[in-house]
Amino acid sequence: MARMVNKKPLKKEKKEPSLKPVAAWLFFCAGAVFLMAIIGAITRLTESGLSIVRWEPIAGALPPMDAEGWDKAFAAYKESPQYLKINSGMDLEAFKKIFFWEWIHRLWGRLIGVFYAVPLVFFWHRIPTERRAAFLGILGLGALQGFIGWWMVESGLVNEPAVSHYRLAAHLMLAVTIYACLFRLALVIGLRPSRDASKLSGLRKFTKACIGAVLLTMTWGAFTAGLDAGLVYNDTFPFMGDKLWPVEMMQFQPFWKSFFAEHATVQFTHRVLAVLAFIKILVLVKRGLPFNPPTRIRKLLIALAVVGCAQVALGVATVMTNVHIHVAATHQAGALTLLTLLVWLLHEIPQPRKET
Repeated sequence: MARMVNKKPLKKEKKEPSLKPVAAWLFFCAGAVFLMAIIGAITRLTESGLSIVRWEPIAGALPPMDAEGWDKAFAAYKESPQYLKINSGMDLEAFKKIFFWEWIHRLWGRLIGVFYAVPLVFFWHRIPTERRAAFLGILGLGALQGFIGWWMVESGLVNEPAVSHYRLAAHLMLAVTIYACLFRLALVIGLRPSRDASKLSGLRKFTKACIGAVLLTMTWGAFTAGLDAGLVYNDTFPFMGDKLWPVEMMQFQPFWKSFFAEHATVQFTHRVLAVLAFIKILVLVKRGLPFNPPTRIRKLLIALAVVGCAQVALGVATVMTNVHIHVAATHQAGALTLLTLLVWLLHEIPQPRKET
């Protein structure tokens, strides 16, 4: 009789947990930060950012719940420079309107922290080891953003009823950095780059340059917002008075500082940077389309051209409408949309192959 051979059943390979839920969560968090930037813009445009004069990370999550609470909050605001120098005589109902936007801005920031930190614990075992540092880095940036936000507000509670435009720019650009990191990480985990895109690898450096140009333009946009510099030369666009540049630029001392602190020159600088960024984006589109790129890349390039044109139009409209709230907030959303498309395009274009 043939000898019977005992065969052990083969062990089934353990499947790696799906990363699709992780990517979906990251896209959601990126969307929440995008919305936060718009809420922040409205808070700034409605002059609401200095309505809450204390930073209470836990207790401040809830608004005043009764008449006594509102009286206490209003009394604290009455001691602030903004009330004493600008809003003296404001009644409680008017105060509640500006209080709402600052409160919702802070509340949404707290919720973003919850949206990110709680699922991070749940998804930790699914996250590839080599990616975990990036996730923790974003968590750290989020915590830092809370401190930067209060540091910004605090600058307007001392002597002058306006926040430092440098601190405002730091606050906005850190939010933009967090958004870009979330979106980029979501793409890396959840979306495979287009196939047959190696012919476009030479455009990676230029795409990065476009991202840099957009970020620089957004920085001067924050300076413009922080100084209320969008409220000058509204009636003579594209001229600034009877010239294409502001005469104040040559009168400011020291001259170099005018690009950072003189109202008309800051707006002028923002205009110039915006035009240069727009031209770079159009050049990127012109260089990319002749390669007959994969469908997704072609759509991204066309979207960049369309959104770029719309963003320029929104910028002009923002100036000519004396910084109308809806137009200006949409203008900020347009800048983030441009950044989104560029980050996505960078994800789709592979690294150039190194010659051996």
